[in-house]
Amino acid sequence: MCLPICMPIYRIPQELIFPHQGNAEPDGLLGIGGDLSPERLLLAYENGIFPWFSEHDPILWWCPDPRFVLYPYKLKVSKSMKQVFRKGIFTITYDQDFKAVIQECQQMYRPGQSGTWITDDMLNAYVELHRLGFAHSVEVWQEGTIVGGLYGVSLGKSFFGESMFAKTSNASKAGFITLVQDLQQRNFDIIDCQVPTQHLESLGAEAISRELFLESIHLSQKNESLRGNWGDLMDKVSR
Repeated sequence: MCLPICMPIYRIPQELIFPHQGNAEPDGLLGIGGDLSPERLLLAYENGIFPWFSEHDPILWWCPDPRFVLYPYKLKVSKSMKQVFRKGIFTITYDQDFKAVIQECQQMYRPGQSGTWITDDMLNAYVELHRLGFAHSVEVWQEGTIVGGLYGVSLGKSFFGESMFAKTSNASKAGFITLVQDLQQRNFDIIDCQVPTQHLESLGAEAISRELFLESIHLSQKNESLRGNWGDLMDKVSR
């Protein structure tokens, strides 16, 4: 990831504030600097902002327009994935090994990328959010081995997806579909997918305006957050 040049970039002060989201650059870059404290991260997510930067960059904060999201009721499950669930290939759990999931996402090779944006500082920051009950993981198991998963942050009735990985075919899809179905049952409003991917588009994700996205998450946050260990709050699902 390279920093834009020849354009103003807001420097985030030590005070817990962010620039207005409308001040983001065309690529979504909103500001630079600050820290990864739980307080700042939660403030960022409350306002539709997320950190994303490479290992040797300063902390960069983003709020792109349009925003890629999935409304749980619009989830698409293909015939092939329905067969995967019927065969019971995977066991899906929540918050059983958050650190292992984020480490797998950190180490996952992604075509076209050199290195990872999940730095050790990022990893430690989200592990702390998990300890506080705001960050959650989905683990996908096959014959007792973790083969896929994803993690993100939950506030109100919004889930902000961060990253996923798969070591075997359909593992991450199985985990994501299970999460969406369970969040739909708990009346979640929206899942933030951040930026477009064909993988998520095939599951029903779509682009909406930043304005609509911010309105949606602000309304969602009027609800109490499903905070705590989701392994205790949700039934273990085997499909």
